[in-house]
Amino acid sequence: MKLGRSWLWCCLLLSSLAVTALGARDEEEPEADFPVSDEDEAMVTYKTPIPTGEVYFAETFDDGSLDRWQVSKTMKDDADEDIAKYDGKWAVEQLKENIVPGDKGLVLKSRAKHHAIAALLAKPFVFEDEPLVLQYEVNFQDGIDCGGAYIKLLSDSPSLNLEQFNDRTPYTIMFGPDKCGEDYKLHFIFRHQNPLNKDLEEKHAKRADVDLKKIYMDKKTHLYTLVLNPDNSYELFIDQSSVSRGSLLHDVVPPVNPPKEIDDPKDSKPEDWDERAKIPDPEAIKPEDWDEEAPAKIQDPDALKPEGWLDEEPEFVSDPSAEKPEDWDEEMDGEWEAPQIPNPACATAPGCGHWKSPTVNNPLYKGKWKAPLVDNPNYQGVWSPKKILNPEFFEDLQPFRMRSFRAVGLELWSMTSDIYFDNFIVTSHKEVADRWAADSWGLKKLVASANEPGVFAQLMLAAEERPWLWVIYILTVGLPVGLAVLFCWPKVHEYAYKKTDRPRPDIEEEEEEEEEDEEEEEEEGTAAAEEGEKAAQASANETAPPAGQWSALSPSRSIAPRPLHLALSHLALSISLYRTSPSSSRSISHSYSPSRSITLSLHLTHHSFSPSRSITLSPSHSITLFLNSLYPTLSPSRSISHSFSPSHSITLFLSIAPFIALFLSQSFSFCVSPSQSLPISLSPSISSFPSLSI
Repeated sequence: MKLGRSWLWCCLLLSSLAVTALGARDEEEPEADFPVSDEDEAMVTYKTPIPTGEVYFAETFDDGSLDRWQVSKTMKDDADEDIAKYDGKWAVEQLKENIVPGDKGLVLKSRAKHHAIAALLAKPFVFEDEPLVLQYEVNFQDGIDCGGAYIKLLSDSPSLNLEQFNDRTPYTIMFGPDKCGEDYKLHFIFRHQNPLNKDLEEKHAKRADVDLKKIYMDKKTHLYTLVLNPDNSYELFIDQSSVSRGSLLHDVVPPVNPPKEIDDPKDSKPEDWDERAKIPDPEAIKPEDWDEEAPAKIQDPDALKPEGWLDEEPEFVSDPSAEKPEDWDEEMDGEWEAPQIPNPACATAPGCGHWKSPTVNNPLYKGKWKAPLVDNPNYQGVWSPKKILNPEFFEDLQPFRMRSFRAVGLELWSMTSDIYFDNFIVTSHKEVADRWAADSWGLKKLVASANEPGVFAQLMLAAEERPWLWVIYILTVGLPVGLAVLFCWPKVHEYAYKKTDRPRPDIEEEEEEEEEDEEEEEEEGTAAAEEGEKAAQASANETAPPAGQWSALSPSRSIAPRPLHLALSHLALSISLYRTSPSSSRSISHSYSPSRSITLSLHLTHHSFSPSRSITLSPSHSITLFLNSLYPTLSPSRSISHSFSPSHSITLFLSIAPFIALFLSQSFSFCVSPSQSLPISLSPSISSFPSLSI
């Protein structure tokens, strides 16, 4: 059973490890929402995706050109001239890893430079009754140190000039990944116009609910999708899995609509306003024995200076081996002094210098006295200025109806190069974007999955990022091996050879052994019976109670062999139990109630057998004695029952079954007078019958 359970635990551990690894792999790469055929799994054939519905903008870069894109030629206004230029390079290339033949994308090629590129939509997008769906792919092929890969939807205006596209160009929405330091973000920012003063203010959506670091650093192509609905709800997706959702009215910072009331800037707190909820008790008096001058620490009065303390030796001495530098100028540098080193004489002593007793807490220290605090009767609460109507209040219940846009652009600064962009699409239908992703990003994901390392390689990569996983690996592998060695390794037996007698038939050996055992037991039983009769007679004469009196005598415990006595009314019954082994113990418990009912239980423990005996005396003057013994190889049972009738006649039935295959029984009848004492001596023996003496 132990072996089976151990192997079961081993199997469970190995199974859990495999499931964990596969689960982590599935978690890193969630299943796409599009089907993949068996033919695609066998061989990926790429074809430039074509939108299946109405779109405002779609770009795959598969033709290898940037004809519809305009690279910015302007400069930043608030930067030094040498870094103000938008001179970062762009190129159309394939991926470095997990290449899909025929698929190309836009790649940011320069690091530590400003990049800006934009393209016009087929027609401006107007926020009216249709949703906005914006989707594109990003791959940080070399990871990302500091920078972003977000896209801007440039607001529609007569002054829009893509050659002058920079960080100050008006935009309506900014969406996409960004990282600076250890702050990983997925931006969704829209610019809302104040209907009163026409000012534009950026509104930031709440942060995504996933670990973006893992997504940004895995060097895989990821799909970013923004869905903005006319009911003011929005939802952000990464790889077609929702990572954030909310409302433009309630889940952006700062809120779209300002509060109706604000604090009166002209209001001020009155001088007599009491904000103290508790004040010192004015009626409290400092106790006379309060000593504010008592120090918190005092020298330990019980401390003693250690023996061998060197009071005359300084703790530090001048280094005798030090020499004044040759270029030392006493006029410029002062008098030269050798550096100090620990005194060698103090190395073997408890200490050197002036000894000071250590300090301990002062039991009399109480500190500065302060009156206890009580409720302030003049408490007026925490003051706050009164509210007035907000003069800048407005209520825009349709923030979705923001400014239209007519171009998409990438305006980025990055410390990492080779950021890959691909498959931009702007539409009003989520199904169109999903089909577009199935024909483009889906194939990239399929190729990346096919090139994924095996489970073992993934475990090694995970351990490189989290070294503590090595402990789990070692325990998971070492535990089954250790259990296998422990339970399955063959045991080495040491054999001792000795001289043996000449072989004889088994029947003759058994008969000789039985005869020898019977002779030994007969001799022991006879001697034990004689000693028991003498001890029982002496004990019965000493402990017999007066006529007509009921009593129960507590027999001795834990001593063997010793007679046990029970004296009841006119009948004195003495039972003597003997055991040839010197190692035995007895425990006896009995109870006596007014109804003259006595229960006596006797348990005898001897090596591997544990006999038990019980005697019960009921009001009808009947006594039952049960004797049960358990031997290593046989189960004998004895029962003794007798009744006490008005004619003082007792009938004793004794049945003995010392062996499993042998059953013997004997019965005895005898009469006693009311004052007569009846001793019964039982000498259990395997080879002889119990003896009864009257």
